Amino acid sequence: MNCPYCSYHDSKVIDSREINDGVRRRRQCLKCGSRFTTYERLQPASLFVIKKDQRREEFNRDKLLTGIRKACEKRPLPSGSADKIADDIEAEIYHSGKVEIPTTVIGDMVMEKLKSLDHIAYIRFASVYREFTDITTLKEVVDTLISGETGVSHPANQLSLLSNDKLEELAKSDPKKVSIESEQPAKSKA
Repeated sequence: MNCPYCSYHDSKVIDSREINDGVRRRRQCLKCGSRFTTYERLQPASLFVIKKDQRREEFNRDKLLTGIRKACEKRPLPSGSADKIADDIEAEIYHSGKVEIPTTVIGDMVMEKLKSLDHIAYIRFASVYREFTDITTLKEVVDTLISGETGVSHPANQLSLLSNDKLEELAKSDPKKVSIESEQPAKSKA
């Protein structure tokens, strides 16, 4: 390991600790005495992703993380949530023991994790991943999300899409009978 300050080729390990998926080491350069940290992570055997057009390419965690971060952009989420989702999905993929995995499986895993984290991020990701061609398909996904959440608390730091009264009304009636035009935004009580 070369020193990041003086580029000397040798250093000694001062402290070593295991972290979630690897080892964190504090090192000291033998020439200039500067200290720095390195992270070692096990590089598992190659895993290939089967794309929609049947092409195969090596799994790239950065691509996965980029997609998750775009969906979570400007959302009030704890820092590191996108990284945690990517870590969890990557671990699940490698623990499956498969050498090849379809992108559809990875996309479904991301959607499941985002659904429990943040509904807006879930809708953003789903709109790109499912390639919605019209507003009707998007409305169906939102309706499914709403009907599935009655009586369930929202993810942390997320406001409800509809007022509690409107949610109860929707739960009692058939969601397909309620038209978008008839819904009015809930007035806040001051």
